[in-house]
Amino acid sequence: MMTATFAGALHDALSPAGPQAGHIAQLWWILVPVCAAVFVVVIIAALWALGRAPRAGADTPPEDTEPESPREKRLVGRVGVAVALSSMLLVGLLGASIYADRALARLPMQDAVNLRVVAHQWWWEVTYDDAEPGRVFSTANEIHVPVGRPVIATLQSDDVIHSFWVPSLHGKKDLIPGRTATIRFRADAPGRYKGICAEFCGWQHAHMYFEVVADAPADFEAWADAQRKPASEPADADAKHGQDLFMSGTCMMCHAVQGTTANGRTAPDLTHVASRSKLAAGTIDNTPANLAAWIADPQKLKPGVNMPAHPIDGADLRDLVAYLETLK
Repeated sequence: MMTATFAGALHDALSPAGPQAGHIAQLWWILVPVCAAVFVVVIIAALWALGRAPRAGADTPPEDTEPESPREKRLVGRVGVAVALSSMLLVGLLGASIYADRALARLPMQDAVNLRVVAHQWWWEVTYDDAEPGRVFSTANEIHVPVGRPVIATLQSDDVIHSFWVPSLHGKKDLIPGRTATIRFRADAPGRYKGICAEFCGWQHAHMYFEVVADAPADFEAWADAQRKPASEPADADAKHGQDLFMSGTCMMCHAVQGTTANGRTAPDLTHVASRSKLAAGTIDNTPANLAAWIADPQKLKPGVNMPAHPIDGADLRDLVAYLETLK
């Protein structure tokens, strides 16, 4: 089975890993060759017409304007053939588009995973819904889904217009403030698929990534069970001191850590932040050094982000990072 990877800034809409992206790719492979062929024919016809056009001089007699002239009849016939061919092509492309649209709507939704995705400037909040309230949990910028199982994502925006796009799994869907949209997709190959905001949403639009991680069903259930658990208590003294710094400072005003008194709702939930591969919505890798740099001066890495700088001395910063590294 094919395995996808999430690497660099590249993503390929023509390497579908699910049925929705597959239908879109098929439509693309129909539209592009036909349109390219029409473009080439039009250019050739234009050059041919320019090359055959008569060159007038001062002594050139007036053009024959008789409506039934042989030349005019030939032109009318050629135009008629061109119009007929163009109409046939347009009808064919319209039919292909309608077929692809119908195919996108036919994805079976039995036993679907239900998500709520809220776009913020500039990160993604993801909530996994469940019929049992105790099984609901939230994460940020990383969406895990089981391979072969459909996903229904309810999309909302907290501020401006954003656009949810995972090229290998589906097309784009806009998130408009005050409105709710849905997108349905399925990942048929395990791997990590890059998602982006495809609608300009402000200063850090270019750094508003997310990942869709397609796991084997058993691995997904294990991941979801781990995400539902509260944060574990730090075991060593340095991490314990870091927890005290977190709970006594401004971090808990914005961030939540389940199982503690930190219950902020304006920034990503950090209950299991150490388990994520990226920080700052895909801007940097999740390493202790990058985490320390992000806490100390996020504006240096992502100018305009809402998170302020935290001028913490070296020992306290190391302890704070040590605590956050325990949140797995």
